[in-house]
Amino acid sequence: MKSPIARLSAYVSSYNLGPKLLLSHLLVTLIGMITFGVVSFVAPLIFGGNGAADLLHTLLYLLLATAASMVSAMAASLFVAGRITRPLKYMLAATRRISGGSYGEQVPVQESDELGELSESFNAMAAALRDGELRRQEFIADVSHELRTPLSTLQGYMEGLLDGVVEPDEETWGLLYAESERMRRLVEDLRQLSRVEAGQLDLHPASSSAELMVCRATESLAPLFAEGGVRLETSLPEGLPEVFADSDRVVQVLTNLLRNALHYTPADGKVTVAASPRNAEVLFTISDTGSGIPPEHLDRVFERFYRVEKSRSREGGGSGVGLAISRALVQSMHGEIWAESRGAREGTTFAFTLPISRGTASEGSRKS
Repeated sequence: MKSPIARLSAYVSSYNLGPKLLLSHLLVTLIGMITFGVVSFVAPLIFGGNGAADLLHTLLYLLLATAASMVSAMAASLFVAGRITRPLKYMLAATRRISGGSYGEQVPVQESDELGELSESFNAMAAALRDGELRRQEFIADVSHELRTPLSTLQGYMEGLLDGVVEPDEETWGLLYAESERMRRLVEDLRQLSRVEAGQLDLHPASSSAELMVCRATESLAPLFAEGGVRLETSLPEGLPEVFADSDRVVQVLTNLLRNALHYTPADGKVTVAASPRNAEVLFTISDTGSGIPPEHLDRVFERFYRVEKSRSREGGGSGVGLAISRALVQSMHGEIWAESRGAREGTTFAFTLPISRGTASEGSRKS
């Protein structure tokens, strides 16, 4: 059980910094006054004499009382100043270490006032910097890994051609072209992702038909689905409202999600594209009967190069940033995107929303 002093300290600490500073100044003044009064009363008893009659003794008592009150007030001020400056010193030292590259720094949260909130915000900032540094390191490692494989293939075949071990036939040139195209596609995707995340990608939002965009995406990929033996179906209600978005970028998002669904759906599987109005938005969903995603990975599937199965290679797959590009594009068009899955081998649903065009919304309200 806490002592009365501990409970009083906790109660005072719950106040904001302004009232605490006011109370601290009043406390210092009160301590000085009490000390002055106590010494003025006790000093005559110690030194003797009549303070009213003896001017010298009176001055001595006042001097001792003033000195004692100053010492006690200084002690109280140092205590209060220490409680205020200690968190700032912690943050100053941690800031210097963070600037030196130590991103795992955290400062203790000792108060519940503005200084405590500042300490919590500082810890959140340090954690964000640490996560950003880890993502940067992972990104560099992933890019190096993705480029190393085609570069190694190109170098090996080039050495074989120079040594005369590999015949310069049509198959060899086709393989070299495919690997160089793979690198070009990766670099182009990374450039596009960087531009859209920085807000530098040109978008041309307008009232666009959701049904037409779904049809454009599914028709362009229908031959690939037929080749892979995967059924591609659409579910579009009548009177689907138009969305305010860049139609080409929406088709790009749908294409990326459809390619991803095709890549992870086995033959005889099914992929369904649906769209439906929801409040002031249109909800697009791409559902497959593929391998599914464990719940602990759902929040990270939109990160660059993230793979649920770390051992899975990208042979025959995309560049590894298609989902990241899709998320950046949807967010830049004021929409949201997410993934849902009940687990491994349970299929996956990717969904995103886009705002309904104002003209369509007002027309619907007039009809109603």
